[in-house]
Amino acid sequence: MKIKYNFDEIINRTNTDCLKYDFRKKLFGSSEITPMWVADMDFRTPDFVVDALRKRVSHDIYGYTLISESLNIAITKWIYQQHQWKIKQEWIGVVPALNLAVLAFTDPGDRIIIQTPVYYPFFSVVKDNKRQLIVNPLVLKNGRYQMDFDNLYSQIDESTKMLVLCSPHNPTGNVWKVAELKKLAAICIEKNILIVSDEIHADIVHKGNKHVPIASISEEISSRVITLTAASKSFNFAGLNASYFIASDRKLFNQLQAIVDKMHLNMSNMFGNIATEAAYRYGEDWLAQLLDYLGKNIVFAEEFINNNIPGVKIIKPEATFLLWVDFRETGLTDAELRKLMIEKAKLGLSDGPIFGQDGSGFQRINIGCPKIILERALLQIQKSIRSL
Repeated sequence: MKIKYNFDEIINRTNTDCLKYDFRKKLFGSSEITPMWVADMDFRTPDFVVDALRKRVSHDIYGYTLISESLNIAITKWIYQQHQWKIKQEWIGVVPALNLAVLAFTDPGDRIIIQTPVYYPFFSVVKDNKRQLIVNPLVLKNGRYQMDFDNLYSQIDESTKMLVLCSPHNPTGNVWKVAELKKLAAICIEKNILIVSDEIHADIVHKGNKHVPIASISEEISSRVITLTAASKSFNFAGLNASYFIASDRKLFNQLQAIVDKMHLNMSNMFGNIATEAAYRYGEDWLAQLLDYLGKNIVFAEEFINNNIPGVKIIKPEATFLLWVDFRETGLTDAELRKLMIEKAKLGLSDGPIFGQDGSGFQRINIGCPKIILERALLQIQKSIRSL
C-alpha cells in the first residue's frame, strides 16, 4: 500500500539555525514576518531519506567519504527514468559549483553570459572572479519569458567563453522547450561557447511540461556542456550540500575535476551522498505527491491573486516551487514594495531587483509550504495592497 504523505503538516523550524527562520530579524528587521524567500521547502524531508541518514548515524565513525558506485548507479537510473537522458557513471563528478566551473574554463577578463532575471549568485560568481558579465535579458511575452536570440548573438565576440543557463529557470519558472534549447545550442556551437547548465530544479516540473537536459539533445552539444544538479531541492535537504556535475566530454570533465582537486574539495559529504542515494532509489512516489500538492498551491495562488488583488499577477510557473509575482501595476517603487511587504504584509520575500534590473517591480514567493501558510500570506498581501 502506498504511503500518503502529509504536506499540510506545519513544522516548527525555529531554533535550528535555520537560515529561513532564525535569521529573519537580521534579514528583514523583524522575527515576526513569515519567511517565503530562500528556496527550501517547509515540508518534512521524506522518511526514506531520514531513515537512511539515521542508519548511517548509528555507525559511530564519520570519516572521509568518496562517492560510491551504488550512488552513481542511483544517479544514472534516476536521470534516465525522469529525463530519458542516458548518462554513464564516469561522467559524474562530485562537489561542483558554478564558481569552480568559471575558474576551470575561463580566465580573468573573459566574457560570461547570463539571462536575466536570474538566480542572483550568477552575478557575483562572474564579477568576483574578475570576468566580464554580459546580460542577455529574457523577454516577457504573453505571460511567458522567452530567450532573445538576436540580442544574444549580437553580444558574442572572441572573448565570450561561457553561457550560464538556468534550466528550469529561477525565478521565472520557465521550462525551456526543445526548440529553444536547440536554437541556443546552435549558437553556442557556432561561436564555440561552453554552456554551464544549472538544472537543480529539473525534477520539480509541473503537469503539461517536460524538462529536457540541454546536454541530452545531441552528442555535439553534450560535448560542450557541464550540467550542475542535485536531489536537494526536490527532496528538501539543501543543508546537506550534496550536488554533482555531469560532463560527457572527458577533457571538460578532467579540467573541472582538476580545479576541484586543487582546492581539496574532492571529498564527498557523507550524509549528502546517503540522502541523495535514498532519494533517487525510493523517492518517485513522494515526488509525485509533492508535485501534485505544489500544483494545487499554484492554482490556488493564481486564482486568489486574479480575483482578489488588483494590479498584481503571477507569471505561472512551469517548474520550481517559486512564484514570480508582478506588482508593477501598483505603481510602487522597489523600495516602497519591499517596505510594504515587510511592514504591512509581514512577509519576507525575495526582491525582484536582486535577480537583475529586469526584476524591478517583481517579488519571488516560495510556495513550498502548507497551503494554510500560503493562504495567510496572500491574505496579508491583499490587505497591504488595499491599504494603499
